Amino acid sequence: MNGEEGGDQTGVPVSAEPGAGQSHDLLGSVPLSGDPGGSESLLTVLVAFGTNVLVAVAKTIAAAVTGSASLVAEAAHSWADAGNEVFLLIANRRARRAADPAHPFGYGREAYVWSLFAALGLFVAGAAVSVTHGVSELINPEPASNFIVGYIVLAVSFVLEGISFMQSVRQARPEAESMQRDLIEHVLATSDPTLRAVFAEDSAALIGLVIAAAGLAAHELTGSAIPDAVGSILVGVLLGVIAIVLINRNRRFLVGQEADPRVRAAAIQALLAAPEVARVTYLRLEVVGPRVVSVVGDVDLTGDDTESHLAVRLRALEAKICASPAVAGAVLSLSAPDEPTLKA
Repeated sequence: MNGEEGGDQTGVPVSAEPGAGQSHDLLGSVPLSGDPGGSESLLTVLVAFGTNVLVAVAKTIAAAVTGSASLVAEAAHSWADAGNEVFLLIANRRARRAADPAHPFGYGREAYVWSLFAALGLFVAGAAVSVTHGVSELINPEPASNFIVGYIVLAVSFVLEGISFMQSVRQARPEAESMQRDLIEHVLATSDPTLRAVFAEDSAALIGLVIAAAGLAAHELTGSAIPDAVGSILVGVLLGVIAIVLINRNRRFLVGQEADPRVRAAAIQALLAAPEVARVTYLRLEVVGPRVVSVVGDVDLTGDDTESHLAVRLRALEAKICASPAVAGAVLSLSAPDEPTLKA
C-alpha cells in the first residue's frame, strides 16, 4: 500500500505473485501506486537534468553577451536545478535498495534526505545568488546590450523547460485523478519527492523565464538597469519560496507521515472483508519511502484457536498484506476483547 496524509496512490490495483503456500494480495483493492519501482520518476528526473544542463549553458552564454541581471539570475537558477537533479538521481537510486536486517522497512526515507539536500541547493545556489546579484545591480547598475540574443535564449529555454514540465505533468496527472485531487494538490501531497521537486522547479523555471523576459524588455525600453535588477530579485524570491516549500515537505516525511485517510479507510475495509478477520481495532500506515508504507495494526481473528495457532494465522495475514510491492512490512497484534472495531 502507499500513502501519506495527503499522500499519493494511483488507482491501479497492485498484485503480487504468490509463492508456495502464500495467499493473494489482501490489499489489492486498496488504491496503490502504479509505479512502485520508480521507473517513471527516474525518467522524469533524467529529462529534467538534460533540459537544465542545456538551458544553463545557453543562459550563461546569453548572460555574458548581454550583461543582463535577469539572465544572470536565470543562469544561476538553471545551474542550481541541474545540480539538484544529481541529488534527485541519487535519491531515486538509494531509496530503492532492498531491505536488510538493519533496515527491515528498506531505505525509502533516503529519498527525502537527498531531496532535502536538493531543496537546500536550490535555496543557496539559486535564490541567494539571484537576490544578491539583483541587489548588487541596483547599487551599481550596468547597461545591457545584444538584447535579441537574450530574447532568443529565453524563448528556446521556455520550450525546453516546457517539455520537462509536461513530463512531470504526465506522471502526476493519472495519480491525481485516481485520488480525486487536482494536479497541484497531488504534487504537494505525493510521497514521491523527485516528482514534486521536478514539477516545482520546472514551474518556477517557466515563471522565472517570463519575469526575466519582462525585466530584459523593460531594460531595453527604458535604458535603465533597474527593472532588470528587480527581475533578478523576483526570480530569487520565487526560488526561495519554492525551496522552503520543498524543504518543509521533505522534513515532514522524514519525521514520519501517516497515510492518506482515504487509503487508511480502504485498508480497514479490505481487512474487515477478509474471512479470517473479525475486528480491526488499530491500524497505522506510515510512509517509509516513495509510494511505500509500513503497516502496524491490532486485529481480532475469527474462531477460538489456541495461542500457537493464532500466531501462525497472524503471520499468514501479515504475509498477505506484504504481498503488495508498496508495503515495506506489516506487524499485527491481537486485539483486546473490549476494544471497539474501527470503521472504514
